[in-house]
Amino acid sequence: MPVSHLVIVMPAYNEAEGIRGFIDEIREHVAPLAARVTFVVADDRSTDDTAGALAGLEDVRVQIQPANRGHGPTALAAYRAGLDLQPDLLVHVDGDGQFLGPDFARAISAAVSTGSDVVHGVRHSRADPWYRRVLTAGVGALVTLTAGRRVPDVNTPLRVYRPAALRSLVDAVPAGTLVPHVHFSLAEARAGLAVRYVGVRSIPRRGASAAGTMWGSGVKVALPPARLRRFAIAALGELWRLSLRPGAPLRRFRLGDARG
Repeated sequence: MPVSHLVIVMPAYNEAEGIRGFIDEIREHVAPLAARVTFVVADDRSTDDTAGALAGLEDVRVQIQPANRGHGPTALAAYRAGLDLQPDLLVHVDGDGQFLGPDFARAISAAVSTGSDVVHGVRHSRADPWYRRVLTAGVGALVTLTAGRRVPDVNTPLRVYRPAALRSLVDAVPAGTLVPHVHFSLAEARAGLAVRYVGVRSIPRRGASAAGTMWGSGVKVALPPARLRRFAIAALGELWRLSLRPGAPLRRFRLGDARG
């Protein structure tokens, strides 16, 4: 098998309805590619029974976070927990289940066959509300201007990393970072990492209720909710401070860097 140990990490909040089926689907499609597969779920203090939904799965480790901190910090905690397992490849995906099993196999196969530092799953047919797509496109334009090249789907949550590249990226950002994937995408482009892009299908969140997702309500509304507006303002400020302004710490990122 091309991969000895594959680790798949998931930040999750109130995903009890769909997360077990999502993991089962991923496992079915990636198991032929790895001798060993381990899932790490970073539960951001869910108020449903997300952890209980995964009970009895021997290949799943659930880590309850010390406090509800939101998507970015929980994703970083999941990355760190996954790296501690010393995988050959590490996959990140959100626990809301907005991807299909075969696309994981395609992304992993691309990482193996090309030797890339990272593979990004570039989403098409996105089921997210229009304002989330607009926000992603706007941030992507900023990244293009500052990185000197276009980065498709700059905030995609489906990524396959080689551990050495990932560890440098994780060590370069503070633990409380709101949008680590945007910083990662920008740093990868500036540092010249070998990045491969694979088209993947985006589907609606798994689970019938609107209580899940780390990004707020799943109910479709005409205007961005106040919570998302506040988040977007905070995230843009963070992006300026850490990655965009002259002298920003991540402007100097190189593979092998670590935050002091």
